[in-house]
Amino acid sequence: MFLLFFLVWIVFNGVVTLEIIGFGLVITVLMFAFICRFMDYSIHKEAVLIKKSGYFMWYVWNLIVEIVKANFSVIHLILSSQEIVEPVMVSFKTTLKSKVTRVILANSITLTPGTITVSLHDDELVVHCLDESLADGMEDSIFVKMLEKMERMGE
Repeated sequence: MFLLFFLVWIVFNGVVTLEIIGFGLVITVLMFAFICRFMDYSIHKEAVLIKKSGYFMWYVWNLIVEIVKANFSVIHLILSSQEIVEPVMVSFKTTLKSKVTRVILANSITLTPGTITVSLHDDELVVHCLDESLADGMEDSIFVKMLEKMERMGE
């Protein structure tokens, strides 16, 4: 948050001088102190957020890789005349604790071609898969493992 405040200060000023950097640091420290005091924020939360944001970028990279792989699987299903496409609905419970990570999981599944999250109720997801081959291992996919690790980082 501190860095974000400082970057906004620099961007809004449009010029970088020692005076602007000095005033920016003072104002940013005061704003950060205000947030820590009156909005239940702490430096520990800041450190966890920075740690999680790096891991979240790694999650986004893996999501992109999985999207590309799923695209090729769907293209193979469409262009292959020998394979019969058998759509399937899969229901599974997740061990993710927070609502945010469950929603991220549901959206990640929906973003991956060939799968759509139909329902998310508490810890149960219902997913429609274009083919049953796309449903294999969904409950313990790389998305679930990475999100579980991200949840453990906050503890």
